[in-house]
Amino acid sequence: MTTARIGVEQAFPNPAKRRAEQTRARAAIGAAEAGQAVTAQDVRLETALAWIDLYYARRRLGQLQHLDVSLGDLQATVSARLASGSARPSQAYEPEQLRAAVSDRRAQLEAEVVKAQARLARLTGDPHADVSGDSPLLMIDRERLRSGIGATPRLTALDADVAAAEAETDFARAAKRPDWRVSTSYGRRDPAYGDMVSVGVSIDLPLFSRKRQDPLIAAREADTERARFSRASGERDLDAGLTSDLADYDMHRRQLDNARATLVPLAKRRAELDMASYAAGKLDLGSALLSSLALAEAEVDALAREADVARDAVRINYTYMEVRP
Repeated sequence: MTTARIGVEQAFPNPAKRRAEQTRARAAIGAAEAGQAVTAQDVRLETALAWIDLYYARRRLGQLQHLDVSLGDLQATVSARLASGSARPSQAYEPEQLRAAVSDRRAQLEAEVVKAQARLARLTGDPHADVSGDSPLLMIDRERLRSGIGATPRLTALDADVAAAEAETDFARAAKRPDWRVSTSYGRRDPAYGDMVSVGVSIDLPLFSRKRQDPLIAAREADTERARFSRASGERDLDAGLTSDLADYDMHRRQLDNARATLVPLAKRRAELDMASYAAGKLDLGSALLSSLALAEAEVDALAREADVARDAVRINYTYMEVRP
């Protein structure tokens, strides 16, 4: 019989299956690109938030350093009063006590700067990453956000999942149509029998479809329906998330406006009046220093509130805006 055989076979899937395979390949590419867009969006968002954290940590630290300088000037004034006998000896320690409290706060902010810089370096890949330029924009375009929510990376990824599921369903349906293949082979046999050449044509008949193809089609249709439900649920989740994030943005914006318009001006006015009263001998040094510390804390708190608004604006714009190259 045959001792060696070589042959070639070529399959010819039915046209519906070929179209389904092409659609399935394009859907797979679209899903991969959509997943990449989601990852890129997350990285951009985290990088922007790290930049904001570092930017405002440095500004808060600078605010405390201004207070430290003013306390040094005040220490010189107290020393002069002690020399003239117009101040109690115990008052010489009050500026130092306040500077120690400010030093603790400064150490906390310095740690925040180091952590924010390390996070920014990790996200950018630059070990010397730092902030530069003006403060970030704090405004958002609500109308544009609402109209472009359907083109966000996460919904685009869900659309790609639906397309992939539909392609799998079409491919399963195409399996109910027959495929065929052509083959040819050459067999080298014992000289007593002679060599053999054969040509064949075979057709795959989708027999017993109720037990073979139909259950697979039903499973793929269920996957498609689930993908569509996930897409609808994802859009509702994004819409609800946008509403919630806008509420936080509005709250933090009002708190920032309150700090700028009321809290900081009042603290500044109180500190000026208390220092004037201390200079006139009508107020003790400890109360005047506490007013100065309260002013510094109010200014640092205003910067923290501004940072909250900036984080909200960046998170909203990077999460709910339309994808742009």
